[in-house]
Amino acid sequence: MNTGTHHAHHAHSHHGHVGAGAVAEGLQIAKDGYVLVPETLRLTAGEEVDYRFRILGKDGAPLTAFAETHEKKIHLIVARRDLTGFWHLHPAELGDGVWTVRLNLPEAGEYRVFTDFWPEGADKGLTLGADLAVAGTYEPRPVPEQAAVFEVDGYEVGIKGDLRPEETNQLVLAVHRDGEPVTDLQPYLGAYGHLVTLRLGDLAYVHVHPDGAPGDGETQPGPEIAFQAHVPGPGTYRLFLDFKHENVVRTAQFTVVAE
Repeated sequence: MNTGTHHAHHAHSHHGHVGAGAVAEGLQIAKDGYVLVPETLRLTAGEEVDYRFRILGKDGAPLTAFAETHEKKIHLIVARRDLTGFWHLHPAELGDGVWTVRLNLPEAGEYRVFTDFWPEGADKGLTLGADLAVAGTYEPRPVPEQAAVFEVDGYEVGIKGDLRPEETNQLVLAVHRDGEPVTDLQPYLGAYGHLVTLRLGDLAYVHVHPDGAPGDGETQPGPEIAFQAHVPGPGTYRLFLDFKHENVVRTAQFTVVAE
């Protein structure tokens, strides 16, 4: 996983992501006067490229002043439109408002790119989205069936809780390895876990963060990570949990139906 360039903390590192409420984000390339301008519109499956983009501010000029949200100025999410592929990346600044990240998408298809950011001085953050075409032989896949446990690299991640539209839903994810609870999760971007939900069909985006924080004297480093999640309406959602253990970030994936 490419985490891009690490930026220093400053006074705005406490800002949360935009997905704190039940508002669908990422459906528009322009919102509230801000515009996402991708410079990379098409690439080839299996080819590593520098994916570049700019965000224009309300004055039409490239935006260069960002508040940090969870240790980064911009969180870049890339997902296959059928939600069977997911990448959480952190681009680097090139100057003049241009951002870049190394991107290698192994399979052809239609993708969506989300830029999750907080303009300096704004009262809230936002997420802008744009399509990305990846050339090659494309074979769409159905989303995986619902399952209570996801296995990745020898870890078993379980999920408990339901998603009900327009309600606050507690989701508890628990990390085990070889059947034993993992009790020494490492902070990753200021939290023990990051959860992104995407709705199948329109790719409505919500980025959720867990209850508590590392070092607050109460939050335990596993095995459980609790989230207060909101979704904007009914549908089939894919949930992607990033967690860090033994210096490696892994992603667990779930399918959940909200009705």
